[in-house]
Amino acid sequence: MKLLLLSNSTMPGEDYLAYPKKEIQQFLGPQKVKALFIPFAAVTFSFEEYERKVNESLQEVGHEVISIHRFKDPVKAVEEAEAIVIGGGNTWQLVRMLHDQDLMEAIRRKVQQGTPYIGWSAGSNVACPTLRTTNDMPIIDPKSFNTINLVPFQINPHYLDANPEGHGGETREQRISEFLEINPDTYVVGLREGTMLKLEDGQLSLIGERSARLFLKGEAPCEKAAGDDFSFLLKE
Repeated sequence: MKLLLLSNSTMPGEDYLAYPKKEIQQFLGPQKVKALFIPFAAVTFSFEEYERKVNESLQEVGHEVISIHRFKDPVKAVEEAEAIVIGGGNTWQLVRMLHDQDLMEAIRRKVQQGTPYIGWSAGSNVACPTLRTTNDMPIIDPKSFNTINLVPFQINPHYLDANPEGHGGETREQRISEFLEINPDTYVVGLREGTMLKLEDGQLSLIGERSARLFLKGEAPCEKAAGDDFSFLLKE
């Protein structure tokens, strides 16, 4: 499989998809790719607007997307895709629509056959076994918490080390600890802003200037940086 799983799309003060643009270009290769884009995580803006926004960025590096909502048969669109891109937004809405359109298994099969997969935020979350490490509000019944299950670990995108000043709620680490109490055999990767995980040629690696924080029940959280081997996370 070929996976590029981003914590976030955009860094503060930058254009949309500016920081990962070159990595996406390299990941998809030198020949133009027209990727299938899944915009279902968008809630407060249209799928057309989301498609346009992604295209404005990716066309600068020689690639483009077409949104799945333009196809009469979404499963067939997945089966014929050159690459699959799933954008961020609300994970619960994304998962509900993927289940409603019977796309979970279709995407899994297609990506396991070697089709490149790119996701950011919610799009990274659904590459995991479940959506249960999302940060998003459950605005809709997702029908099932199960997601595409391309990797055997969980990702917590937008990972923060501390709560904002003046906020009295639980830290992100405390929330992940709650998850681990119920799911003691599952690793969680706290993926900080501006970083991404890449799976290629059987090797899982971190890209970005910040480290990732890894959690497992019964072990102290640990930091791993770009250059470290993350491939042990692929063992089920």
